[in-house]
Amino acid sequence: MIDVLVTLGNTMQQARDEKQLESALDAIIQRVNDLKTSISSMIYKIENEYETLSWPTFLDNFALISGQLTSLSKLLSHDKCPTLRNLTVLPLLLSPERDDQLAQLTEGRVTTFAHDLVPDYLRTKLEPSAESKMLNLEHKAATLAYENAQKQVAAYQKVVSHVWDIVNKAREEWEVESSARGSTQQNSSVADTHLLVAAVGMGKGLKMVNNPNNQTNQGNSMIVGSQGPGRPSGPPGQSNLPPSTQPMTMNKAPSAIKTNIKSATQIHPYGR
Repeated sequence: MIDVLVTLGNTMQQARDEKQLESALDAIIQRVNDLKTSISSMIYKIENEYETLSWPTFLDNFALISGQLTSLSKLLSHDKCPTLRNLTVLPLLLSPERDDQLAQLTEGRVTTFAHDLVPDYLRTKLEPSAESKMLNLEHKAATLAYENAQKQVAAYQKVVSHVWDIVNKAREEWEVESSARGSTQQNSSVADTHLLVAAVGMGKGLKMVNNPNNQTNQGNSMIVGSQGPGRPSGPPGQSNLPPSTQPMTMNKAPSAIKTNIKSATQIHPYGR
């Protein structure tokens, strides 16, 4: 009886673990697909929309990818997520023929699951050439003197700091330029424009001033009265108009209109 209960308990625990593993794999696959879609979209924009791609859009895409990576890392490190490194993946079927379901799952990257492809796709260690290079680098790092290592680290930090300063300066210049483009400066005053139109069109703000010598200027010396049988013409250079109807010169009075004209340093908002 005890053996039956133990077997039943183990079976239930195994079923629970399988269900938990299945749900965890579904969540991981969904996160990976979202990450793959974001990376593909970003690569497409860089390759095809590089002329119209703006820096804020690029930063938004980069932030989206960073957030998805963080979400995937939290999911893998969650307590309810099974330890995937302790599991072993074994091929259930090896065939040199084309597998349509496998091609659909891998989006056409893997069409067959043959004997010569299994060691590459199910490899849990690095390739022998890459593994030998890693061992050489680790040995070189272990035998490097402490002073030389500190000098190299300081040199790398100096280069990184210089690049960081250049990037920050370029970002500040771009932000200043974008803010200057966004705010359109007002180059005129509506009230002054109305006063100027009224002065030119209706003479508002202007007054008539008589000539102090009661004589016409050179421009009015060509005015000649109508000559008839009973109206003798006067001497040249004088008009036959009555004194009360002598031409009056119009002088501009000091206007109270203040114009606010500024040089248009900004780009016109309506492109031509």
